[in-house]
Amino acid sequence: MEVTQILHMNNGDDETSYAKNCTVQRKTLSITAPIIEEAVLELLGSNIMAIESMGISDLGCSSGPNTLLLISQIMDAIHAKPSKVTELRVFLNDLFSNDFNSIFMSLPSFYNKLNQDYDNSRDPDQHVINPLISAVPGSFYGPLFPRKSMHFVHSSFSLHWLSQVPDGLNNKGNIYISKSSPQCVLDAYSMQFQKDFLVFLRSRAQEIVEGGRMVLSFMGRPSSDPTADQGTFYQFELLAHALMDTVSKGLIKEEMVDSFNMPYYTSCAEELNLVLQKEGSFIKDRLEAFEVNWDTDAADLDHNMPNGAFDHDQTITSSGQRVANSIRVVAESMLESHFGKEIMDEVFQKYTELVSKHYLSNSTRPKYTVLVISLVKKN
Repeated sequence: MEVTQILHMNNGDDETSYAKNCTVQRKTLSITAPIIEEAVLELLGSNIMAIESMGISDLGCSSGPNTLLLISQIMDAIHAKPSKVTELRVFLNDLFSNDFNSIFMSLPSFYNKLNQDYDNSRDPDQHVINPLISAVPGSFYGPLFPRKSMHFVHSSFSLHWLSQVPDGLNNKGNIYISKSSPQCVLDAYSMQFQKDFLVFLRSRAQEIVEGGRMVLSFMGRPSSDPTADQGTFYQFELLAHALMDTVSKGLIKEEMVDSFNMPYYTSCAEELNLVLQKEGSFIKDRLEAFEVNWDTDAADLDHNMPNGAFDHDQTITSSGQRVANSIRVVAESMLESHFGKEIMDEVFQKYTELVSKHYLSNSTRPKYTVLVISLVKKN
């Protein structure tokens, strides 16, 4: 699988589009906003920001309602603190098949809203910063920008995607790490992540100025054991079960499932620290973990049910559908490339049933673990 050519979030604005199914990602941006603001304010207060032009990049920006949210957050922070910054150079990065056109089409309304917001709230003597937004397609596992051109780099919900599926996997019946996966599969995934993250850090180390900042958030896990927490791997295990159901119906061959694995990995703090120490260009300012519900739209369930228990069939079915859609919009491009478009509806109908049953069998809502790390480029 050529990940850089195939992987993309589902385009458009229908019910199985990323634009309609990115609430987990938006929730993460909301939770990490104070960390982003803190990093930007500390950057503005440092001696490297005696310049007027500030370079910012968002790596793995995707498209949809979340894409321009980061720019608004950063501009709010800049306008809240006196600085010499008058120019904001913003570079949106994602893989080549990302829907950059939809981002460009949304820019006029974004600029209008920015101007209205700041006309209504800013001090009359305060200068207005108009962001200069451009796109830089390509993999962030390699160089993207000129040397020492970036002051702040951000990435949200992207670094759990690997540059490739680890070589030589023998992971029969699974499409990702599972409790039934042999140890060599777990080791191969860990080594691929460490290799990729090292390349990522080395590339950014060339592009970020000394004292520059980087805030990264991505799927992780709370334990060093990848199979210890169901929230980090079980969704793909259920997806493998859905694929095996299509095998039982004669729609695909079992060998097709055996030969498919996700280019995805949820890392732990120990792995991050190991690679950071090995690369050596960044100081770790903070590393935190937080939990996000699989279904962030079901926020009112805990208020209606004792101890977060699930006992309403319609609620469970709705949650199962939303969670299935949230996985479909990020995984369908790879599944379709390998198995064909014809079986996608069948697979995700079964997957919805399996996710709903998983909800029914658990007394509390399943959660993801998200890691966020704030880094400073060494002088």
